[in-house]
Amino acid sequence: MTVNMVAVASMATPSVTVAVTNSKALTLSSSSSSSSSSLSLTSCFPSSNSTRRLHPSSCSLTLRCGASSSSPFTSPNSNSTSLIAAALGIDSQPERDSEPLQVMISGAPASGKGTQCELIKHKYGLVHVAAGDLLRAEIATGSDNGKLAKQYMEKGQLVPDHIVVMMVKDRLLKPDAKDNGWLLDGYPRSLSQATALKEFGFQPDIFVLLEVSEDILVERVVGRRLDPVTGKIYHLKYSPPETEEIAARLTQRFDDTEEKVKLRLNTHHQNVEAVLSMYKDITVKINGNVSKEEVFAQIDSALTSLLEQRKAASGSLAA
Repeated sequence: MTVNMVAVASMATPSVTVAVTNSKALTLSSSSSSSSSSLSLTSCFPSSNSTRRLHPSSCSLTLRCGASSSSPFTSPNSNSTSLIAAALGIDSQPERDSEPLQVMISGAPASGKGTQCELIKHKYGLVHVAAGDLLRAEIATGSDNGKLAKQYMEKGQLVPDHIVVMMVKDRLLKPDAKDNGWLLDGYPRSLSQATALKEFGFQPDIFVLLEVSEDILVERVVGRRLDPVTGKIYHLKYSPPETEEIAARLTQRFDDTEEKVKLRLNTHHQNVEAVLSMYKDITVKINGNVSKEEVFAQIDSALTSLLEQRKAASGSLAA
């Protein structure tokens, strides 16, 4: 398949021809009365005739210019970048047929939720929002909500729900989250938090619940170790240290014991049961006892199915 596109910015701007072939290469050439140049790019175009939607974060472009200093492609400035993007039909945000996805994900400690969030974010371009990270960031920047939260933390008290909810609300209202969609990680944790989010108008499209057996969770947590020198996390069974020297200096978190883990799991289960009453109609339960690749395949299937349903519904309305 070969596609040729021509974009002309103005009478004063040289024409740019973009050729896309199934060799995964992109070739641009320009010409004007005063100069000519060529530009080749390698990108992540599909090798088949099928159409594929690409998110900017998943693509890389390598520019090689063989032109004089007067060439319009000597450096990829904002004008040339915009021209290339326009010629390719790539917006600053991923192309969508409908509203961006709004996803909540929940999982017990050591369920692999962090890994799955990274995989979801990478493929779907969603803004990852974790309440704990958000709380620390707000305190670090000295925002109004951060200052309030710090007052409670300095007294050894839990930060009240209404403060955390306001932080989450403000983050989800930022342009990147509204434009790209969001992935809310481990929040809400209680029915009151879920109710507050609903009152602010935040309703997820899907609630992903990672289910892992307690025996596996306990084994994952109890075997976890930290290297205080590098900050790297090891597991005595699944990811052991490379050398005896490293093994000798590893430490264990004070709450990574079987007794403490079971208490945390009990609290988690109670919280999830309360939240599920709000999202029971959109909850998708994922078998988290398998490999991370198999876990993501289940999540990916659920999200893909949701997008296909939306597309079908949009098509029927248009018809």
